[in-house]
Amino acid sequence: MTISVAVSGATGRLGEFVCGIVEDHPDFELTARLSSASPADEGADASVLFDVTHPDVSPAIVERALRRGQRVIVGTSGWSAERLDGLRAVVEELPGAAALVVPNFSLGSVLGTMLSTIAARHFDSIEIIEAHHAGKIDSPSGTAVRTAELVAQARDGRPPEAPFVDQRARGQLVAGVPVHSLRMQGVVARQEVRFGGEGEELTITHVTHSNDSYRAGIRAALEAVSGLEGLVVGLEHVIGLTGASGAARA
Repeated sequence: MTISVAVSGATGRLGEFVCGIVEDHPDFELTARLSSASPADEGADASVLFDVTHPDVSPAIVERALRRGQRVIVGTSGWSAERLDGLRAVVEELPGAAALVVPNFSLGSVLGTMLSTIAARHFDSIEIIEAHHAGKIDSPSGTAVRTAELVAQARDGRPPEAPFVDQRARGQLVAGVPVHSLRMQGVVARQEVRFGGEGEELTITHVTHSNDSYRAGIRAALEAVSGLEGLVVGLEHVIGLTGASGAARA
């Protein structure tokens, strides 16, 4: 039996890409391509809602889907810790509800973040530099925010050394980690997590060249969401990486 999927944000680049993956998967059926002009009840009969919309509208779309009994995959950026707390409250209110929030569908990006959580235990100077295409509206990126939060968590309450962060050029502090955002032509996505120690530096870099890097992660999210419960944040929880990193479920 195939699982029906509605894609919200289907007219965007990532939305079109997700629609293609759903259509090509033998276990799923694309039943609705939703845009900002779609009626609120369109796609309500789908078992899964895949949200790749805009940070301003994503929370309302996700909550509406959960309250009508759909399982939800969130690929929209901009889900801060505060927004996730609100979503967690909604999910806990609804028996059997499940939401999978994925800051980045690239397997390489997820691996880079997990490696960073290991390195974070051994270096005190930690900073993140992320670059995206000029059209990306939010900064820091959801991937950078998630990486900073997991890095801080891995340090068991020991804040990284971050001197002179009162100066604007020193970036934005996220969970105590300075994050620097670039928005440039010619870039798809790139993240560096830089570590400094006595007499040495370590840089963990991930570069996205095209949306094709998201294919395996999108498939993994689709295949996992029916078996999830509650709020799950991060693709690492559905591809077997949490044991190595110690990352929290949400």
